[in-house]
Amino acid sequence: MKLSQFCGTNLIELDIKSTTIQDVIQEIADLLANSEKVGSSEDVRKALLEREELASTGIGFGVALPHARSKSVRGLTIAFGRSEKGIDFASIDHNLVHLFFAIVVPESAVNTHLTALGKLSYLLKDKENRELLLNATFPQEVLDLMDQE
Repeated sequence: MKLSQFCGTNLIELDIKSTTIQDVIQEIADLLANSEKVGSSEDVRKALLEREELASTGIGFGVALPHARSKSVRGLTIAFGRSEKGIDFASIDHNLVHLFFAIVVPESAVNTHLTALGKLSYLLKDKENRELLLNATFPQEVLDLMDQE
């Protein structure tokens, strides 16, 4: 699965301005709405926040993987955001989060959802990959990383 086919340069923000969980989720939902597969940024925002209330998607090492299923999504969509300052995202290691990969899928797409989460988690375990994302200058660098095996 080439994850970049579910993203695009219009779904990547290398300079997230938000400073709170709610604001970064809004900023990410707005990014996701740039996809023709996402019908409503408001529905996606609500779904992401509801998922976040269950448990933080801050997986450690400065990374969060907000994800949700939503009735307004017509296919797997991935967005990426980077915060230079970092955001307190209630991460499991209590560190600030700088890298956000958001995944949204239709309500029925459980397997697709889990496959994308697994592949991103695997890529982001590698310190060199995280460094590449922290230092990326162009959105294409993010897309290239997403397609690593």
